[in-house]
Amino acid sequence: MSDPLLRLISSGLTLWLKSRCDRIGDLDLELRGSGFGLLRGRLAGVNLTARDVLFQGLPLQHVEINSEAIAVDLNVLKPDRALALQHPFRVTGSVTFQGSALNKALLASPWNWLGDWLAEQLMGVTPLGAFRILGDALELEAPVSGTASPLQRRFNITASEGTVMLHPVGHVETATPLPMDDNICIEQATLSAGRLVLAGHAQVTPD
Repeated sequence: MSDPLLRLISSGLTLWLKSRCDRIGDLDLELRGSGFGLLRGRLAGVNLTARDVLFQGLPLQHVEINSEAIAVDLNVLKPDRALALQHPFRVTGSVTFQGSALNKALLASPWNWLGDWLAEQLMGVTPLGAFRILGDALELEAPVSGTASPLQRRFNITASEGTVMLHPVGHVETATPLPMDDNICIEQATLSAGRLVLAGHAQVTPD
């Protein structure tokens, strides 16, 4: 990246992303735009690839995101300072979760509420004991009081109405929607090789 202004923006955007995440491993940013556009405070877009991300306690194995145009305030752009983003913008892309890491997250704070919600809504018991990805299905396990054997159920997933739908294996007509942030729209959801992959779009609103 030879343009000094692009380098400055890339540095500021990297700092902004790191300020929003608990951890980011490998991070690759590709900025789209021209010098003329940047002088007018407009970045045509960003292509982002990241690995080993921890976002608000949620482990993301792999992230690929493409953004639409981003408004940039050059008046407050300085070296070693996070980029100032003042207007909402839309991103599209995908995130990959590794099953064992997601299991740990769903059993501990701050995401154990979601694990227990899954157990209660899908099996009628709490708390969640384990979350596993087995082929193209996910398996939930929960302890049952007074018995030595835990309750286990398997589910397939689809994307519909902007969220992830969970179906008992063999019963596609029965679906439970996963709670979803209003700013996020899930368009594809797949399970494979011990991983959950979600694709869609989201509206990012800077603080």
